[in-house]
Amino acid sequence: MDIAKRLKALREKRGITTNKLANLAGISQSHLREIELGQRNPTVETLSYFCEALGVSLEEFFREEDNGINPCLMSAIKRLSDEQQMVLSDFINTMIK
Repeated sequence: MDIAKRLKALREKRGITTNKLANLAGISQSHLREIELGQRNPTVETLSYFCEALGVSLEEFFREEDNGINPCLMSAIKRLSDEQQMVLSDFINTMIK
């Protein structure tokens, strides 16, 4: 997996500028640009800050498949209890009928 491309794609998908993501992750904008250009590799800690700012887990970041579901939404759904997920599922089913 190309971490630089994945990071840039997630950032752009969410409409976040390099400056904003750098600020949220606590690094300089130039450092983020170097990472996105593949000139530097982020530490696991820095990558976890990026993921937090982008609303994805590290697991989701490295997941190769694209199921077409917004990773931010999937992350939020995973934080729901089983009962809450069932209520959400019922609601969604009423919307698509």
